[in-house]
Amino acid sequence: MRRTILLHLILIIGTGLPVFPIWAANHLVVLQYHHFSTKTPPSTSIKPQEFDLHLEYLLENGFAVWPLKKSLSYLRQGRELPDNCVAITVDDAYISIYEEAYPRLKQKGWPFTVFVATEPIEKGSKAFLTWDQMREMKEHGVDFEMHSHTHAYLVRIKKELSTDQWLATVRQEILTSRERLEEELGYRSGIFAYPYGEYDEALKNLVLEMGLIGVGQHSGAIWKGSDWGALPRFPMSGPYAALKEFRVKVRTLPLPVTRETPADPVLQSGNMSPSLVLELGEGPFAPEQINCYASGQGRVKTFWQGKTRKLQVFPNRSLPKGRSRYNCTVRHKKLNRYFWFSRQWLRLD
Repeated sequence: MRRTILLHLILIIGTGLPVFPIWAANHLVVLQYHHFSTKTPPSTSIKPQEFDLHLEYLLENGFAVWPLKKSLSYLRQGRELPDNCVAITVDDAYISIYEEAYPRLKQKGWPFTVFVATEPIEKGSKAFLTWDQMREMKEHGVDFEMHSHTHAYLVRIKKELSTDQWLATVRQEILTSRERLEEELGYRSGIFAYPYGEYDEALKNLVLEMGLIGVGQHSGAIWKGSDWGALPRFPMSGPYAALKEFRVKVRTLPLPVTRETPADPVLQSGNMSPSLVLELGEGPFAPEQINCYASGQGRVKTFWQGKTRKLQVFPNRSLPKGRSRYNCTVRHKKLNRYFWFSRQWLRLD
């Protein structure tokens, strides 16, 4: 085995192709879907024909489609993943998963993960999967993880309750979904997807204290240094599902942000134009070429703090009510790939 690897490296060097640090293979791109239909809201849907194009691109370009749980385990242990490793996830457990996505992925032998909001399943809603359908899918390599019980806006209900009441409510939302998945599928979930991708520092800390991994809906690739209470995924719905964007996103690399300030994504009263400070590690990119963008604002201002590797990001104007993002990207020095980082903000007023 070692001899084969050595020979492969010699052949690469002999062709004059660049050899990059092994950490570049230690990353993961996670794709997030909801509906697979032309009849559901475009903002959370992908047309089945578009989904076919996504899968064809992954197949024709040699991507490794791995289970999310296994991929994250490899990253945390410092084990190497294949380059161009992708995990496919689907939120909410809508029936179109069974009708459209499952047959396509099953035919290719590709695993995927469904984050389940368990209350609609319990109520027998025809818009959602049944437990029997999930049991069948589980037999063919599909994993099921937590997406709360009621799919409530967990951060937004905070203002209606005392801190103790809110923590108890959120904990029960998570535990109920976990217990029902274990009872029905015999699967003990360890990953929690925030409903609507919304979280604050207190909710994230609760998820981590419960020994869980948290995933959001902000974009970017995952690496060992990512925030394991709020891992990024690339939403693939509406305009974000276009093949041109898909090609770029599935090949992204993680911008090595080692710290972000402030830590809490919820905007505080009186500060609707938040600045963000990113502390960056090393990598094969030119820091001065990093560009940052804010939702609905295009490119925004950035400032390097002295000679440090601290990048400060400023919006052009106040952020709107609801969810917003800052995305920062920079091109690899030698490859036609981009390093990517995303930060979500939540304005509740």
